[in-house]
Amino acid sequence: MKAIRRFTVRTVLPEQLQPLHELALNLRWSWHPETRELFRSVDPGVWEAVGEDPVRLLGEVPAHRLAALAADRRFLRRLGDLTDDLADYLGAPRWYQSAPGAAELPAAIAYFSPEYGIAAALPQYSGGLGILAGDHLKAASDLGVPLIGVGLFYRHGYFRQSLSRDGWQQERYPLLDPDELAVTLLREPDGTPSRVELALPAGRTLTAQIWKAQVGRVPLLLLDSDVESNAATERDVTDRLYGGGSEHRLLQEMLLGIGGVRAVRTFCRLTGHAAPEVFHTNEGHAGFLGIERIRELVAGEDGHDFGAALEAVRAGTLFTTHTPVPAGIDRFEAELVARHFSGDAALRGVPVDRVLALGVEDWPGGDPKLFNMAAMGLRLAQRANGVSTLHGEVSRTMFGPLWPGFDAGEVPIASITNGVHAPTWIDPAVVRLGASRIGAEAAETAMTVGGSDRWHGVDQIADEEVWEVRGLLRAQLVEEARRRLRAAWRARGAGDAELGWTSGVLDPEVLTIGFARRVPSYKRLTLMLRDQDRLRALLLHPTRPVQIVVAGKAHPADDGGKRLIQQLVAFADDPAVRHRIVFLPDYDMAMAKHLYPGCDVWLNNPLRPLEACGTSGMKAALNGCLNLSVLDGWWDEWYDGRNGWAIPTADGPGFDEDQRDDIEAAALYDLIEHQVAARYYERGPDGLPHRWIAMVRHTLATLGPKVLAGRMVREYVERLYAPAALAQRRLDAAGARELAEWKARVRQSWSGVAVGHVEAAVSEAAELGTALALRVQVTLGSLTADDVEVQVVSGSVDERDRIRDAEVQTLKPVGGPDLAGCQRYEGTLELCRTGPFGYTVRVLPSHALLVSPAELGLVALPPESAGMDAGMLR
Repeated sequence: MKAIRRFTVRTVLPEQLQPLHELALNLRWSWHPETRELFRSVDPGVWEAVGEDPVRLLGEVPAHRLAALAADRRFLRRLGDLTDDLADYLGAPRWYQSAPGAAELPAAIAYFSPEYGIAAALPQYSGGLGILAGDHLKAASDLGVPLIGVGLFYRHGYFRQSLSRDGWQQERYPLLDPDELAVTLLREPDGTPSRVELALPAGRTLTAQIWKAQVGRVPLLLLDSDVESNAATERDVTDRLYGGGSEHRLLQEMLLGIGGVRAVRTFCRLTGHAAPEVFHTNEGHAGFLGIERIRELVAGEDGHDFGAALEAVRAGTLFTTHTPVPAGIDRFEAELVARHFSGDAALRGVPVDRVLALGVEDWPGGDPKLFNMAAMGLRLAQRANGVSTLHGEVSRTMFGPLWPGFDAGEVPIASITNGVHAPTWIDPAVVRLGASRIGAEAAETAMTVGGSDRWHGVDQIADEEVWEVRGLLRAQLVEEARRRLRAAWRARGAGDAELGWTSGVLDPEVLTIGFARRVPSYKRLTLMLRDQDRLRALLLHPTRPVQIVVAGKAHPADDGGKRLIQQLVAFADDPAVRHRIVFLPDYDMAMAKHLYPGCDVWLNNPLRPLEACGTSGMKAALNGCLNLSVLDGWWDEWYDGRNGWAIPTADGPGFDEDQRDDIEAAALYDLIEHQVAARYYERGPDGLPHRWIAMVRHTLATLGPKVLAGRMVREYVERLYAPAALAQRRLDAAGARELAEWKARVRQSWSGVAVGHVEAAVSEAAELGTALALRVQVTLGSLTADDVEVQVVSGSVDERDRIRDAEVQTLKPVGGPDLAGCQRYEGTLELCRTGPFGYTVRVLPSHALLVSPAELGLVALPPESAGMDAGMLR
């Protein structure tokens, strides 16, 4: 019989235990081992049964146990100490408050993301984007960065995964009860729930309430459309992560962006929290936040028109792109977007044509009928970045059409390589190992603030100690994998009598390789199956066997990804190898915390360069796991030959997809057999693999400081948040209006700008160290010399006369314009390199408030028929 209504009955805690509520509702417990241990001690059996979730624990622990704890002086002392420790963590100054120039740093930053991976107990994430966002919030909390997180509250979260008997992925969406989660409802002073509203077409309204999760010092606001005042369609907007059709996704992204800004304003009004000076959108899903901020300024008292509001918004906005392929970008029919920003749904002062212009694909090869969320994000943000050095290069090429006339290297997209939150992902045994050498306080600082100097000493840990910990972690993974495998087979319909073999799955002494991630085709889950006979030989090698633990979810609509999982499961089900390779369903944060520490090698074999960063390998490295990866994402910049292995790639021209997979799979097998396994099983007289342990120690000492989310967040503060806040402060209403008018004038007049005659004396064999005197005639039309900058760009040239490793010098105006409107510019060009050499001249818009000369996407170059001089230096 099914209940007609479901709700949670909460335990009434004795007064002495009331601080447990405070500890449970601050998600710092998810990365604070002492607090987790306190909750475990409340009732170890219930703690395990509720998935190590403090809120559910307090709802299910028996009353007699609570009464006993209320009289347990030792427990109450621990509770008091941890309550005081949390208060100190929340209130004491941290890195941000004492950083150089702290008084000039932003008073607050709003961080928007469609998903957040904070803890398995708050399932609001699907993969790397959400885990990265969660780690960003945690690291900001540890550093004292005044972040406000903004997202959506999904009643069904992301799906739970199981397998059918034949290995086909099956999905289920359990309903989440907020009363069982570490969230509280944001309320008005009269106790009513705070609400935000969005006007929709045909007179409809989308209303959302706001749940607040406290992530250490950082509030995370989650908008929830499951309120009774909504019609059924609107009520389901936040039903699940990445579900529904095109309009459903558009409404989610409007609620995240527009509703998210309104939620931030509500939160600041109610709590007195400083208003954000900087808005950071983590991928394009939240791009509409810029539209809402424009509306605020147009409707405000300072008299912004749309153009001025756009400039003011851009100054304080940062856009981070995570996708290396156009297919990963959200795109909507322009007509659908127009319908949601016009008529009854129009935002006051925001013309629908201006909205559409922000997302239009108006470049060669683009589709003008589509609205591109990444294009809007880039046009609404004065600063943008990719998430690794290589991904920055890929992004500059991919989005280059937004800045026509500029080489990819000049496209204004920077890069900050992702990091991971060490206190979340390092196993306590590894923390103790490091603390034994550098001290507990130093270990905590090294994990949160970072800095290579704080990791000195880790490389002095004795081989015996390192190997003992690695063996402990591997054994823990084997035990956990067996438990999960048995549960997975029961879900596939197997009885206990069929599962005796699972007790012998995996071996705590065997080289263990891990592979776990989402399952889009480019990550190549099944590359390892390319030559199944070769793989079997590796798994069953008589003296150097290998075992592999695999996990991952395919998107519910991705049948291709599901087929890849089915192929892997079919191989792993073979009785001949099933003790050496396992697929564990329902990959989530709880499973990951066993996988990363317990594996000896972390495998990553995407199609290069389609892995934007690949932070799973970072988490593994923090635990002394070596990486075996294609040189993509973060591994491309930090692989040094001693911290793992690089899989050779065949990503050049001339290889089709099958040839590439064959070549790279063969290289993978060779590496595992002849280098990885050979190194692991190479033992000294004492039975220890000393050369392997040296690589583990080197990985901890050198990658540890680099892969930290603390390092990442500090870079965001110093390189992007602080400059954005400064730009925002400089651009008052009058300044924004002046800048908008200047840009409009320059765009309107740019067709009249041209490079005319270029004069320079170049000999056939110009000598190194000499200088060329350049004179250039530039037609400015209705612009003035103050509106532009004239540059000479020089460097080595290839066989097509393309300039490489370009250097830029500015030429100076001489005199005033002549009667024809021509302005003369002069300067010298130093010949500072030998070999084929060339130069060109260009004109760019110039204004003190531009972050990049490419910002407007305007450049005037000499006509090809001008026959620009080029010399050969010997």
